[in-house]
Amino acid sequence: MKQGAQGSAATGIPEPRTRGNRVPPQPGAADVGRGRGPADGADAVRGEHTHSEPPFPRPRQTLQRPSVRGQILDALRTALLGGELTPGEVYSAPVLGDRFGVSATPVREAMQQLATEGAVEVVPNRGFRVVERGARELAELAEIRALIEVPVMLRLARTVPRARWAELRPLAEGAVRAASSGCRATYAESDRAFHRAVLALSGNEQLVHLAEDLHRRTQWPPAAGPAARGARADLMADAAEHLALLEALGAGEWDVAQSLVRKHFAGAE
Repeated sequence: MKQGAQGSAATGIPEPRTRGNRVPPQPGAADVGRGRGPADGADAVRGEHTHSEPPFPRPRQTLQRPSVRGQILDALRTALLGGELTPGEVYSAPVLGDRFGVSATPVREAMQQLATEGAVEVVPNRGFRVVERGARELAELAEIRALIEVPVMLRLARTVPRARWAELRPLAEGAVRAASSGCRATYAESDRAFHRAVLALSGNEQLVHLAEDLHRRTQWPPAAGPAARGARADLMADAAEHLALLEALGAGEWDVAQSLVRKHFAGAE
């Protein structure tokens, strides 16, 4: 049976009508890479322009696979908390990737995660802007944290056996060591780990995840820069409250524990 304008006998699908019975070439991977395929403009949407960006220091060590994305995410969080990434400035994935010695892809993925955490925001055709967080926004986030965590902690103080509180002491002591280093990023992780462990005693996983997200958001530096919050003395005082709370709970001193919980969150504002 003949095939042609009437289509294939096997499928009934008309064949493309081309001059000289030739099918026009389709764009391949090489064409896409040269900007002649369907991917045209995709990089621009994700933010690839690298002009007029502030300098960003190279990391002290080269990042290695297989967990490049995770390492990049940790490095960016440290840079944010340390003030190396400036609030209000825009950074592109290719430029940051060059600083870390990796491609733009893992940097872009890490930045997207930071965007969900409220640390950066996507700027079309440019990259990612570090969020400028003012004192009012930080106070509002701290208030929400207190509304969620304080009632839970006070309930746990009355219901959790004293011996269970002693199990959390290594985390509290780790937070004290982190605070003594004066490194905001190191303490931020230890601080969240302690609160996460306390709230986990409630058995409510959704509560733990929600509270940690809010906690992380309150830790991003305000527009005034890292010096406005998180000096070493402040970190030490915050960590000391963790230990004092555990001691009160272990001793069954309910009134003292209640006062410490409220003071801890009032100080977070």
